[in-house]
This record gives sequence, C-alpha cells and structure tokens, in this order.
Amino acid sequence: MALNCGIVGLPNVGKSTIFSALTSAPAEAANYPFCTIDPNVGIVNVPDERLDRIHSIIQAEKKIPAIVEFVDIAGLVKGASQGEGLGNKFLANIRETGIIAHVVRCFENPDIIHVNNRIDPVSDMETINIELAFADLATVEKRIASNERLSRSGDKQIRTKALAMDPLLERLKNELSEGRAARSVEMTEEEQEMLYDLHLITMKKQIYVCNVDEEGLRGENSFVEAVRKEAEKENADVVVLCGQLEADIAALDDPEERAVFLEEAGLEESGLSRLIRKVYHTLGLRTFFTAGGKENKAWTFRAGMKAPQTAGVIHTDFEKGFIKADVYHCDDLFEAGSEQAIKAAGKLRMEGKEYLVQDGDVMFFKFNV
Repeated sequence: MALNCGIVGLPNVGKSTIFSALTSAPAEAANYPFCTIDPNVGIVNVPDERLDRIHSIIQAEKKIPAIVEFVDIAGLVKGASQGEGLGNKFLANIRETGIIAHVVRCFENPDIIHVNNRIDPVSDMETINIELAFADLATVEKRIASNERLSRSGDKQIRTKALAMDPLLERLKNELSEGRAARSVEMTEEEQEMLYDLHLITMKKQIYVCNVDEEGLRGENSFVEAVRKEAEKENADVVVLCGQLEADIAALDDPEERAVFLEEAGLEESGLSRLIRKVYHTLGLRTFFTAGGKENKAWTFRAGMKAPQTAGVIHTDFEKGFIKADVYHCDDLFEAGSEQAIKAAGKLRMEGKEYLVQDGDVMFFKFNV
C-alpha cells in the first residue's frame, strides 16, 4: 500500500485550500471547476509533541519530524467513471494513493460556486462514492472477462486459481454495481491478497473531512451531523476543520503568533494537525525515535515491524548486520527526566531480532557489516 493520502471531493469544496494550508505548496485555488489539472504533491511534517519533549531533554543539533505525503487530486464530478470532467485521469491518480481524505463542503456561501448549485453534503458524498465504485466495477468486469478465458486454460494451476477467484469477483460485481464500496464485502486475508493487483479504489480506507466556516467550528452544524451519520455506516472517521481558517494559520510564520491565533479562535490545535495524525495512524504508520548527537529524529515504520526491519528504515546495512537494539519508551524518558535516570531505574532494555517495535520507542541499534 502506498504511504500517502489523496485529497478528493467535488469541485470547489475546499480541497486545494486545505492542501495549500497543509503543505504551503502552490496548489492553485480558484473559484471555478477543474482549476487543478495535474495532482499536486506535498510532503507534510507529522505533528508530534513527543519529539518536542525529547528535544527539550536530550541535546542535539537538529530536530527532524516524521513526514507523510498528500496528493491534491482535481475535483471529481458525476460521470467521472465514464470520463466526465477529465475523470479517468483523476481516478488513475487516486489509485496510486494509500488512503483517501474525502473533503465535503459543510458551509453556505453564495459567493463560492457549488457544482450542483446547492449545499447537500450527503448527496455530494454519494456522488463521489458512486463514481469510485463504478470505476472499480469496470475494473472487476474486465477481470471477470479475462478470468473466464483463464478458467479454460490447459495449465491446471492457472485454471484452479481462476476458478477460485470467480465467486469473489461476482460478489464484488454485485456490490459495486449498487454503488457500494469493495471494502464493504466481507473477505478473508487470502481473498484480499487475490485482489491486490486490481488496485481497487474502494478497498482503500476513507476519512471524511468536513470543511466548515468559522461559525461552524463553534456551534452545532447540521451538515456535519449528516456527514457523521453517513460515515458511521462505513466505520469511517470524520475530521472537522475550517479550510480558510487553516490557510490563515498556515500563513503565520511565527509559532507564537500561531498559538495566539488558535487561542483567539477557541482551538487547542489546528484541524490540519488532527487530520495529519489521523491519516498517518490510519495508514498503519507508527513512530520510533533516535536521539542525541547531531539530531533527534522521528522515524516512520509500519505497525507490526520487528527490530531489524525498523533498523532497515534508517539504512539497509543496519538491517543486514543487526545484532541488537537498546530500547526505552519515550514515556519513561518524560517520567525520569534524563537518559541517565532511565538507566539507573533499569528501564533501558536490550532487545533482539524478534522484538516488536512499539510506537514511541527510543532506539539505539547495534549492527555489524
């Protein structure tokens, strides 16, 4: 699975405004559909107060956060699966991402055009989800046709594999033809592996991003509540933010000014910080740290990795020559106040090749090449 997030939605729902605030990259935001033709890609720092606290305790020249990639994909419209609004190109871009952030407009503003000339977030969600399902349906139907030929192959192994896949493809076809996502079909891990090379869009997890106005942040918003109810049906997360406010915050270079701005807006942190962490976690990504010397650094690894694999995140030689890792958890550092105190308390452990690395571990790898 790709380790990035595609931002999708109807035209003029605030995707490019949110992307620009996320990345400070020059994603064009204009008040007309299809202003974004090619996907914009931005690398985003993952907000993590643990790294800040480590850096305040352990001396280092630099502090380097973990990162995640966001892709701003141009607005989809009804008929995108048949090529409407340059839909085929945009759908291909979505296939290359690991997770989808589906932006839904949840505010009224007569000065900003809506492609359907009305504000109806549930209808907007349905439009996008149906188009994605129909795009996958076309992919599944092509595979069914090719699978039929393979099921008559003279090669027994090819024939057996094709026949085993037939029932799964039919189940998918039935679900997708109703506009429902492939992820709604119950599948075993083996069946999911069988579908891997299809790269189905609707197998990806989806996070709904409610783009509200400033007033919508402070009180109840019927549009947001409607989105939450729909999202619950597919066990999807919802993040609420104000794209324009986030853009204003991103324009402030001084951290203290940002903190004052957030306080005045009644926010503990920016909505984008919450979105970045949600995307990072939902992608199955976790963080370990290395500390001291030239840099205190947050490293990204996949949940479930063992110590040698995470060593390989730093350098392949670390994994090849892995001997052991000295490990403690960052929470122990925060409690003890120093690495010396951690050692004195017996909290520094020596772990071997079978150790499952935990989110928040601080690691010192020993290797021999």
